[in-house]
Amino acid sequence: MDFYSQVGKVALGSRLRRLSETFTEDAAKIYALYETNLDPKWFPVFYVLSQQERASITEIAQIIGHSHPSVSQIVKEMSKKGLVKLGKSAEDGRVSVVKLSNTGKQLIPNLEKQLLDVTQVAEDLIAEMQHDLWKAIEEVEFLLAHKSFLYRVKEIRKIRESQQVEIIDYSPEFHNDFKRLNYEWIERYFQIEESDRQSLEYPNEKILTPGGHIYLARLNDEIVGTCALIKTDDDTYELAKMAVTEKAKGKGIGWLLGQAAINKARELGAKTVFLESNTALEPAINLYQKLGFQKTVRPPSPYERCNIQMELLI
Repeated sequence: MDFYSQVGKVALGSRLRRLSETFTEDAAKIYALYETNLDPKWFPVFYVLSQQERASITEIAQIIGHSHPSVSQIVKEMSKKGLVKLGKSAEDGRVSVVKLSNTGKQLIPNLEKQLLDVTQVAEDLIAEMQHDLWKAIEEVEFLLAHKSFLYRVKEIRKIRESQQVEIIDYSPEFHNDFKRLNYEWIERYFQIEESDRQSLEYPNEKILTPGGHIYLARLNDEIVGTCALIKTDDDTYELAKMAVTEKAKGKGIGWLLGQAAINKARELGAKTVFLESNTALEPAINLYQKLGFQKTVRPPSPYERCNIQMELLI
């Protein structure tokens, strides 16, 4: 069985590389056929220089979509073969410009004939296909330019891992976890304040009995996150004491905890959920915004570290 048929689309990059190698192998033979002394990978740079008198390495890189170091390396290789000359820009002596040498210019007539034939073959090949490969490549490049393959993998990974997370209600057996998770993040960025100690040491008295709620996130039988919903009045609750242990970040746990707390507030008849945070905690602020919270101004916070207040109307 063909390897790529066996492993499937997970080997997309490898299969495209194999296809590229197939084209590159024939391309080297085609250049020899037309007596065009070019390495196939030089073609984009050579073509740009065949269309204009001179260009800087930066300009070439922008035109062909390659990195500056990649173009610089190709130019060095072409220079060793005597195909290009390097000089300084008349406008800016710090900028190097490249142009074809006489030897390089002598290749243009043969290359033009080669391009005519190769273009015809490419069009004929695409015409034989059920799907237009050229348009498909353009579409893939457009999609990946807006959201890279790496980013897409990270998103899917987060979704898969978040599905393994269980959001559970607080009970006294989890008191140490509730404290540990919050002391862990607060001490990493700030100092423990008296309001922290009261809520963390006495969650029943300070959070649960007055009508609040505490959630915990469990992953592989380990408590890795928590958040609290603290009642202010019948219409208003505070989202507080949200913490996710460092090793479990990036799995969407904060989002799941936040959603659970907001849904609970809605169930309890709340009209507003607010929170108090610090703008230095950029990932947390981004999460709150995704949850629908917006910056607001409320009565002064009991926490010295608070420099931003946000609320969600539900």
